Amino acid sequence: MTVDKSWASRLADVAIYLTLSLSALVCIIPFLYIVAGSFATPQELAERGFILFPTQFTLDTYEYVLSTATIPAGLLTSVKLTVVGTAVNLLMTALMAYPLARRDLAGRGWIMYMVVFAMLFNGGMIPTYIVVKEAGLLNSMWSLILPGAISAFNMIVMKNFFQQLPEGLEESAKIDGCNDLSILFRIVVPLSMPVIATLALFYGVGHWNSYFSAILYMNDAEQWPVQVWLRQIVILSVGGFSESTESLESVPPPAETIKMAVIVVSTVPMLLVYPFLQKYFAKGALLGSVKG
Repeated sequence: MTVDKSWASRLADVAIYLTLSLSALVCIIPFLYIVAGSFATPQELAERGFILFPTQFTLDTYEYVLSTATIPAGLLTSVKLTVVGTAVNLLMTALMAYPLARRDLAGRGWIMYMVVFAMLFNGGMIPTYIVVKEAGLLNSMWSLILPGAISAFNMIVMKNFFQQLPEGLEESAKIDGCNDLSILFRIVVPLSMPVIATLALFYGVGHWNSYFSAILYMNDAEQWPVQVWLRQIVILSVGGFSESTESLESVPPPAETIKMAVIVVSTVPMLLVYPFLQKYFAKGALLGSVKG
């Protein structure tokens, strides 16, 4: 059975679609400009200024950015950091969120108070550096993972999601002889894939884009993630990018095209991962945030 809409309702639908379309264009066009500019020749970029589709494609900028051995090594380091760091984050977050989701936990209110306090306040950069140094984590990948192993906000989202699961499932599992860890990993986690996938995306993007912590804690340049190397390329692009062990003989592309190529290189890997998690993203973010 179809219901005829009034003219006012139809006009409202048109206005909504136009607003959403304009908002999408505002978000998409700048990125299309960055991608097109990274493939355009310097002459075309200088003449046309704003382009969405270059007439002459060139890969010179990408060859320049990816021509050194440090970039592939940095990409491998970033992949390792993202995979290992995200796994640690999800494990630690789940281990903390599950007991806090149980209303019979003694001292639950005080623990949540401290979690919220830690979400709003922290010790600062220098105390954190001293803690990392005294723990012997400098020049180690763990210095980029362990200090932020649990995000207070993400933990609260996961806790709220766990609270919405039927309590009868846990009671049945206990009758069958399962302990708390078995209930968490055999029942709760499989039923919580939407929120786990959502937080995996949050944590993964954070690790992939991280560069400041690596600058603070990693003195060995060979262990730098790709974001640090890309940052170095952008900083040194005016005078030409060179390394202590090798240098580029060709004339470097203009700094503007180098910046565009760097943005594309650092963004595309996460864009390739997102479609696999997209179906869980909206559901997990919504269900994990509607109840406390």
